Amino acid sequence: ESDETPALSIRLNVNEKARTVTSVCTSGTLCTVSSYDGIDGAPFGSYVDYVLDDNGFPVLLMNEMSMHSMNIRDNVDSDGGKRMVTLFTQLTGNTKGQDVSRCSLTGMIEQIDPKTAMDIDAIRMRYSITHAYADQVMDSPKFGFYRLVPSRIYFVGGFGVLAKWVDVEEYQSAAPDILAMEASEIVGRLNRDHKEDLRLTATHLLNVETEIEKVQVTNVDRLGVDIRVTSQKGARRNKLLTDEFRIGFRIPVLSVEDAKSEVLKIFQEAWEKGNGYTWDADDELPGSTVPVMKIAADDLE
Repeated sequence: ESDETPALSIRLNVNEKARTVTSVCTSGTLCTVSSYDGIDGAPFGSYVDYVLDDNGFPVLLMNEMSMHSMNIRDNVDSDGGKRMVTLFTQLTGNTKGQDVSRCSLTGMIEQIDPKTAMDIDAIRMRYSITHAYADQVMDSPKFGFYRLVPSRIYFVGGFGVLAKWVDVEEYQSAAPDILAMEASEIVGRLNRDHKEDLRLTATHLLNVETEIEKVQVTNVDRLGVDIRVTSQKGARRNKLLTDEFRIGFRIPVLSVEDAKSEVLKIFQEAWEKGNGYTWDADDELPGSTVPVMKIAADDLE
């Protein structure tokens, strides 16, 4: 057996990232195949709400007369089988446009029989808690629960960062990140209240040597933070270099308070290194043991 210490994992795997997106989001766009006269066979997108079952599969409460419900009911392929649908969902918060994590789940969708579904009580409770209007309609004969069982899952981590197919079974067994519900607020506060700390971090821990235009936290989770640094490329100010870095926490955090503490430790070490402080133990320099990796680089001109 090797005596080497295994490398510290400082990033969520793609299965955890996908499960985090679908868990945080409670609505998305359901893409069905239109059965309406004149646009028969065309893609049709509808805004829908959902909750997840224990497998991480989306469950939707839909009116039987809605256009997407009719598309699901009426559309069959040449062999008489139902056509697949896709649910697209993406995070919201401090980032905008294509610079957000998103997920597409494609598979078969079927109405749940409340008399035979073992998890119907759990689904009803989750829907009632998540969507306030549900109590008023879920017992109506015009409404029913539908479960989307994905056969393919596609995850995109943001603009130019990561795009990958996710194994469905690995997605099922993955857990959403513990900071998922608070991550957007943490990111916003760091970018608003710690601009100088972020610049010091970019200079002294990330070793950005070009003139910095902007430093921005783009994500935080239990294993660390993602930081985007935009700096000048050469003498011309209209040529910018944008790099994405990952700074890992020394230990996975278990709460928002733990995450705040770890981030402040990173800022403190950046400040100490910038001001020439040294530690006595083993001649260790501030920031020398902070796990850092570059995760993306891009020239924007």
